[in-house]
Amino acid sequence: MKETLDPKIFLKPVTFVAGVATAEQFPVLTLPEVAFIGRSNVGKSSLLNALTNNGRLARTSSHPGHTRQLNFFNVSDVLHVVDVPGYGYAKAPKHMVKKWQDLLFDYLRGRPQLARAFVLIDARHGVTPEDGKMLAMLDDAAVSYQLVITKADKVDEKKLEWARGRAEASAAKRPAAFPGVLVTSAETKRGIDALRLAVIDALSGRR
Repeated sequence: MKETLDPKIFLKPVTFVAGVATAEQFPVLTLPEVAFIGRSNVGKSSLLNALTNNGRLARTSSHPGHTRQLNFFNVSDVLHVVDVPGYGYAKAPKHMVKKWQDLLFDYLRGRPQLARAFVLIDARHGVTPEDGKMLAMLDDAAVSYQLVITKADKVDEKKLEWARGRAEASAAKRPAAFPGVLVTSAETKRGIDALRLAVIDALSGRR
């Protein structure tokens, strides 16, 4: 029987490993990885900071498109968390958007240690067409992924259930989607413990 990881690993110091802007810069790493992917301004950086109990792990900004490279973080020498550039930000230069998309595609198709991707969905908007394109890319790359609702504190419960329902319906149609939609808030810490357990679950088949 494999030993179950303790969620307290997320409370220990997390170290920055590398920032990658091109496929040639991908670090040679052996630990399993989980990637966090979402539309620009979905609250990804704030969620990663809450996940690791580190207010300065991932830089946050009120300006969408702040993350412009894949950032690799080492968690307790057990796994690497990968912060992926945001997608779907129309105001970014087209050449920059394409560069981000190509980088992400290269990462998804060429990273065998990627255990699972967590795709973040803004509770205020639900699953958008841009999200649908990302899910299709993950399906094509045969990467297991799970949907995570963010910013649950920004909407009332009725709107939240609407967003969750759309996410569940979308996941049900996708071959690579992992069952279950998580609901989180970086502000109130809602669902953070469940997210940590989901990350640990993703690693269960990689140890």
